[in-house]
Formats: sequence, structure tokens, C-alpha cells
Amino acid sequence: MPKNSKAVKRELDDDVTESVRDLLSNEDACDDSFKKSSLIVDNPEGEGKECDVEEGASDGEEEERPAWNSKLQYILAQVGFSVGLGNVWRFPYLCQKNGGGAYLVPYLILLVLIGIPLFFLELAVGQRIRRGSIGVWNYISPRLGGIGFASCVVCFFVALYYNVIISWSLFYFSQSFQQPLPWHECPLVKNKTSTYVVPECEKSSATTYYWYREALDISNNISEGGGLNWKMTVCLLAAWSMVCLAMIKGIQSSGKVMYFSSLFPYVVLICFLVRALLLKGSIDGIRHMFTPKLEIMLEAKVWREAATQVFFALGLGFGGVIAFSSYNKRDNNCHFDAVLVSFINFFTSVLATLVVFAVLGFKANIMNSKCVALNTNKIVALLGSSIEPSLIPHHINLTQVSQVTAEDYHQMIQIIKGVKEDEYPKLGLDSCSIEDELNQAVQGTGLAFIAFTEAMTHFPASPFWSVMFFLMLINLGLGSMFGTIEGILTPLIDTFKVRKEFLTVGCCVLAFSIGLLFVQRSGNYFVTMFDDYSATLPLLIVVVLENVAIAWFYGIDKFFEDLKDMLGFTPYRFYYYMWKYITPILLLLLLCASFIQLTMTPPSYSAWIQEEAVEKTLHFPPWGIAVCISLVVMAMMPVPVVFCLRYFNIIDENTSGLSTVSYKKGRVIKESPRPEDDDDASLIHGKTPSEAPSPMPGKSIYRKQSGGGGGTEVDTAPNGRYGIGYLMADMPDMPESDL
Repeated sequence: MPKNSKAVKRELDDDVTESVRDLLSNEDACDDSFKKSSLIVDNPEGEGKECDVEEGASDGEEEERPAWNSKLQYILAQVGFSVGLGNVWRFPYLCQKNGGGAYLVPYLILLVLIGIPLFFLELAVGQRIRRGSIGVWNYISPRLGGIGFASCVVCFFVALYYNVIISWSLFYFSQSFQQPLPWHECPLVKNKTSTYVVPECEKSSATTYYWYREALDISNNISEGGGLNWKMTVCLLAAWSMVCLAMIKGIQSSGKVMYFSSLFPYVVLICFLVRALLLKGSIDGIRHMFTPKLEIMLEAKVWREAATQVFFALGLGFGGVIAFSSYNKRDNNCHFDAVLVSFINFFTSVLATLVVFAVLGFKANIMNSKCVALNTNKIVALLGSSIEPSLIPHHINLTQVSQVTAEDYHQMIQIIKGVKEDEYPKLGLDSCSIEDELNQAVQGTGLAFIAFTEAMTHFPASPFWSVMFFLMLINLGLGSMFGTIEGILTPLIDTFKVRKEFLTVGCCVLAFSIGLLFVQRSGNYFVTMFDDYSATLPLLIVVVLENVAIAWFYGIDKFFEDLKDMLGFTPYRFYYYMWKYITPILLLLLLCASFIQLTMTPPSYSAWIQEEAVEKTLHFPPWGIAVCISLVVMAMMPVPVVFCLRYFNIIDENTSGLSTVSYKKGRVIKESPRPEDDDDASLIHGKTPSEAPSPMPGKSIYRKQSGGGGGTEVDTAPNGRYGIGYLMADMPDMPESDL
């Protein structure tokens, strides 16, 4: 202790408690009303570990840590992370596939039983411990510390291919400033004698051809690499540059970007909805979407897919939710945040579904009109040979094919089918039903880059709507990317204390380098592989372990006490039973169902065959299956590795986790797991308020130990790790849970 100390020392129970100014008298910053102090924690090796502690005049927040500029900025960040591309192209597809409006019932039920409780849990642990995923789960249970590392690995895998989708959107965005749009019609090939349509485009459609040939220049299978697609490589570089620049200053930079990236998609969705509702046929699409097929709700597959969508829609298990909430104040009402963000996410999905089905209804009417015109011409050609003119109703004028309506065509078809029942299949006439068009379920890239782009070619001022649509996709993708990258950076910075700027640039450069795999000609197939296998099972396992770690290792009763101290009220008992029993059981059932589905379905992908201009389902080659398995194993490897290292004491549990410092109104004590504590290390020394001793000066704060070497005396903290604690002289007794 410095000899020139200015503080007054007070003796109580033969132990000495020193004032803050005395303990930190060698720090110049301490003289300025203790705005920032530096706490030296000695480790067993005798080396000083410096921890910055920020002491405000009122709250006295924990260590110096960035904070959100406002609650709105934080909510927008969480909404931007949870609301992503899946809300636009996955949720509408599941609605269409699983009973229309009836699908909303199981989705809402599972949102309440799985989504909100788990979202609340992640928000609470991040806000309470104020660390990223690695620090949080090291602190909750050191042997389960691998959960945080597994989250980081999964985040990295997802970021690799998710940013490729943003690069696709950037490419389409850059091509949208043309009239007509470049995917409006098939390109023509001219030679010396004739001009003809490109065969691949003629066999498919203009938008399909543009997507597979002009944008991706895709190969016939995953084994044909085909070299880099330079256009997509440039777009991928631009996408990673945007992410890097937005994240380089942490939440101080990404938080400001959120005002635009989180709000702009809602502006576009509302504009699209208004525009689509004014188009012919949009009501047909919305009616189709909300027509419930109640019988399909009895299928287990519908509930499994609804649970999976709830799970991924909120971004559970990635670590992004924990990272964002770790920058909150301790007394922030994270329960309100969990409910608010969850329902914003749900209503965004419903809004996006309305837009998608309104546009698809318009597209279905366009395609149906083309079908009617084509088949009416067939009927005209067959008149007098296979079809008698007397079968055509008198009010239908076949001399003007363009005037024949869908109702007229269906009337002709019914008459012809009734008279020529046996010969009808040979006539080759299509039914031309709007319902059939709407039942052609499209999801993912097929919905965004084929179906939607085709519909927009029929919009008045189509380039404007195309620019708005792809700008919306870019913003939705970036919002999710910010949360995903934060789920990587925050835990690593908290753990290894590296400069955020260097780590951000290094992470983005590494990800771009690996991401070149996805911009070769076969890259789309690798995106499918990573999407199917790098996230689903690992994230489910991560969230199961998170729930079990809190409910059974740490203790649900202690967690409720922490929540009460943090929020100022006791959460509903509903969460107690959810976290302890219902949610873990549902998650295990979902995990088993997903595992069974993956094992029973051979790993496969949809390949585009250029010569036939069709999609075919192909199985992954043996090396592809090995990569799929490796992705799952690599993502989950940290969990058993960390468990074994700590179980066999290869890594000391007491020195592996980061120490954290908590204080209130001038009181600081170290919160680290005690050697005698089990793995369920408490955030507050594993004791409820009634059991927790008061950290008054005395043997509970300091013990004088005589070291064996040279008789040097050191002060040791109650957990056996060298450190200091201090108490303002005028502080009354206070239970530890109040910290």
C-alpha cells in the first residue's frame, strides 16, 4: 500500500478497511470524484490484473463498458437482429405450406412456450453478468463454459453464408436502375442467318434464367467448382466492408446504423402492401393465405416446423441477444423487452406474409391470364377437328382471344370435358387455376430472386420498386449480421481483452477469405449445405444447454432472486415452470425430431441443370457428406472439450473465468466462484439474500496471510483469489443480493 496515502484508516474487528482513495491513490483519475478507477486484482502467480471500474454518481454501474445511447437504439438493435430475411421468405412459405392462417395458431402457442421464455432468459443473463456468451456461461457453470465458444463458432458459420445472401441482394440492387429491368425478358442470340431466344431461358423463364445464369452463373453440381464469379466476389467484398465499417466502433457505430437498417424495412413493407393491394388479384393471394386448413394442424410436422421457426426467428443461441443486452443498465426491464421484441417479430412476419401473398396473388393472375390466352389458342386450333364449334357457348367470341376471360375459359373447359370425357386428356388443355398458381410453394432465394422479381416486372415503375425491395433485403440482412458479428466479437473481446477495431477487421477479412468458397460457380450449393447443417442441430443443442445450465446447474430459485434484485419485481411464476420443466422438454423433443429428420433424409441439394433448364435434387458426394458432418461436429466440439478440460482439472475452474466486479453506492466486492462452490457458481456467491453474509469489514472481506517467501503479507479475497474489496465507511449493512 502506498505510504503517502491521504485516506483515513479505520480499524474494526482487528482488520483494516481502507478507503477507495487510499487503495487507488496511485491513480490520477481517482482524484476526479472517482469518475473512473482502476482496480488491481492479483492472480495466484502474483501478477497484477487491471480491471477498469466506472463509478457513476447515482447508479454506479459496473466496469467501464460501452452503453447504448438510448433505450430506443437498443430495442432497434434487438429488433434488427431478430427480424431478418427469414421473416420475408421463410415465414410466408411455412404459412402457405402448413394450413394458411391456421399455421398462426401453433406458431403463437410455441412463441409463448418456447420463444419468449428463452428470449427473456438470454436477455437477463447478458444484462446481469454484462459479458458476452463466453463470459456468461463460464460464470454460470465453468464446466459448461464451452456453450459460449460453441455459440461463437455457429455465429461464424452463419455469418459466412448469410453475408453472401446480402451480396446477392447488392448485385440485384445495382442492376435495378435500368428500364426495363434486365430480367424482364429473355435475351436474344443473333447469328448470320437468324435471331433466336437463348434455349435455357426459353425452357424456363426470364427471371429464372437471370438468377441462375447471369447472377450466379451456376454449375451443374457441387463437384464442379468452375472458378470465382467475379461479379459476386466484388459484391461480397462490398458486403463485408459495410459490416466492418458499421461494427468497427462497436455499438457506438452499429447502434447509429440501426436507426436506418431496422426502420427502413418497415417503410418498404408498408409501401409494398399499399401498392400490392391496388393491383388486380392481390385479394386472391391474401384470401388464399388466410383460408385455414384446420385438419393440417393435427400433423406433428407442422408443430415441429413452427417451433423451429420461432427458435430461429428470435436469434436464440447465437449469442447476439446476450451481447446486445450486456450493454444495458442493470435495472433495465428486460422482461418488457423480451415480450415487446418477440411480438414485434411476430407482427413483422405477418406483415411480410401479407405483402408476399398480395404480390403473389397479382403474379398468379398475370400467369393465369397468360395460361388462358395460350389454351384458348389451342381450342381455336382444334375447332373443326377434335372440338366441334357447337361446344363453344355463343357469348364467347373466339376471334378475339384477348377478350376471353378466365370465367369464359373455365366454362368452355367444363363443357368440352363433359362431352369428350375419354378424349379430353389427349387435347392437352390446362386447367388454368389461380389456386394452382398460388399452391406452387416458393421459399428462400426462389421467392426473393425469382418469384418476386418476376412480379415486379409487371409493376408500373418497376425499377423503383425493385430498388426499394432489394434495399430492404440488404437492410434486413445487415441488421441480422450486426447481431451475429456482435455475438462473435463481444465474447472474444471480454475474454481476451483485444482491441475491438483490430478484432473486427481481422474477423471480417478472415470471413471474406473463407467466403470466396460461396462465390464460385458452385457456391450456391455450399450456401445450402451451411444453411442446413451448420446451424440447426448445434443451435438447438446450445439452447438446451443454456436452459439446463440456468434451471438445474445454477438453480432456478437463485436465478429468480437475481431477477428480483435486478428488475425490482418478481417475474411471473409462469417462467419458473417454463424454464424448469416445460421449455427443456419441448426443446428436447424438437432436438430429437430435427435429428431424426436429418438422419432419415439423405443429405441433398437442388441443382440447376443447364442443358435441361430444370432443378433436380441431387445427393451430396461422399466428401460433401463428410463436410456436413464436420460442420455439426466442429460447432459442438467446444462443449465436450471444455467440460473434459475442467472435469479433469487440466484447466483450473477458478482461474479460467473472467473475474467481474459489482458494486452499489460505493461498495465493491469481487464476484468470482469460490473454490468450495460446485459448478453451479452463483452470480452472488451461490446464496440467496437470506443466506448471504454481509460484506462488512472483517474476516469476510480480508484475511491476513503470511506468505512462505520472505514473510510477505498479502490480502486475499474470500474465494481464495488475491484481490481487494472496499467499503465506504458510512455504508449500512446490505445483503449481497443487492449488489
